[in-house]
Amino acid sequence: MTCTKVSFATAVFLIGCTANAADSSSISDRYGTVAQQLIAAALADQNSTARLEYLCDRIGNRLSGSASLERAIQWAAAEMKAAGLENVQTPPVKVPYWVRGKESAVMLEPAEKPLMMIGLGMSVGTGEQGITAEVVPAENPDRLAALGREKVAGKIVLFTADADDKTYRTPGFRQAVTVGPSRAAALGAVGVLVKSGYTLQVPRTTGLDPYAEGVPRIPAAAVSVEDALMMQRLVARGVPVRVRLKMEAHQEPDADSHNVMGELRGREKPEEVVVIGGHIDSWDVGQGANDDGSGMMASLEALLLIKRLGLQPRRTIRVVFWVNEENGGAGGRAYRAMIGDQLKNHIAAIEMDNGAEKPIGFNFGAADQDKRTPGEFRRAIEIGALLKSVDGGAIIAKGGTGGDIRALAAEGVPGFAVKTVETLYPNWHHTHADTFDKIVPREFQLNVASIAVMSYVLADMPERLTDLK
Repeated sequence: MTCTKVSFATAVFLIGCTANAADSSSISDRYGTVAQQLIAAALADQNSTARLEYLCDRIGNRLSGSASLERAIQWAAAEMKAAGLENVQTPPVKVPYWVRGKESAVMLEPAEKPLMMIGLGMSVGTGEQGITAEVVPAENPDRLAALGREKVAGKIVLFTADADDKTYRTPGFRQAVTVGPSRAAALGAVGVLVKSGYTLQVPRTTGLDPYAEGVPRIPAAAVSVEDALMMQRLVARGVPVRVRLKMEAHQEPDADSHNVMGELRGREKPEEVVVIGGHIDSWDVGQGANDDGSGMMASLEALLLIKRLGLQPRRTIRVVFWVNEENGGAGGRAYRAMIGDQLKNHIAAIEMDNGAEKPIGFNFGAADQDKRTPGEFRRAIEIGALLKSVDGGAIIAKGGTGGDIRALAAEGVPGFAVKTVETLYPNWHHTHADTFDKIVPREFQLNVASIAVMSYVLADMPERLTDLK
């Protein structure tokens, strides 16, 4: 096989691949027709977003520990049963229960102005009286350290690092969110504000890393780009900025929750499993439409599409809605513990958790890329070629480890993560704007088609992917 490799940062896109005759006959001849049937059926299905709309508009966002999450879990299990899936279960999972409460931030000096803010997930609160302090800007935690304790103690630190790539994971921004509060607290700061990722007055929440041991836990929130830049300009001109921050955020005892799962049993090797899915929880803002209502509903629709066409693969395809991906990952870990030594019979794991824009292919690999063999990559490319008609078959040599399947991939299960164009998704991600109206039906249908084709072929082909050297 020859391939054109195009590198982007840490990823390598394997495109323009030409398999040898034997390889081509093995996959394209065997599955080309059924792949086109699956694609056509997905694109013709006018009701594919109906469940997602119900989830968003009638249940809403679904933070771990919330009543709305438990309603979503009960509804999802009922939908799987009504659709005729087998072995529908809701295995129990203990999840963290963080409560946001009321929150606000106001600039008091040099002029009074409410700030657009949102508390970072898992932050502590400020206490009833709030905190009022002068703002000291720093680009990132490393630059903050250079200021020293004398300039930071008693202040609210404003981290100003840009988040200018599609995944808002530039190092400075990620450090501000993950280790920034603890680094600031170690220097005596009383609170942290982080410049959000995108403009237009939409601050975003996201989960903090656990607070560091041995330092005070201080409240942390995101503010809009516009408000952050304003405060940064004022301080740069020598104008003191004072802010009052109030947050009722607090942690309740861990709550009882559940994963949700159902199956289409394999006809020859039902004990062998291809697992597909997304996470059922979301942050407590917006509706969790793209993150990750679209992922779990596209996975369910893909499996039901296979079932409606009367296809029964050799192996079982199991759809799982994992809980607590956003602020703990308990659902993925609980699933790994539940399957125990049956991990050896997990053929592949597919997760969709990058929004529902047009899919271009799959990140493919494992936590350790060395665990993937050339034969596995060749076969993944051949299966991806079945999606050529919808430009959705690129295989990207990058760890295919969505948050919920990371524990599986870490132990050698081939992981596939649906990769989309991510044009607008970063603007909605973890914000009030993550609502159903952002879902484009045609693009959602393409995601259904992609998951259906990939999961069906992996579950039906005679050999296991990991048999290919």
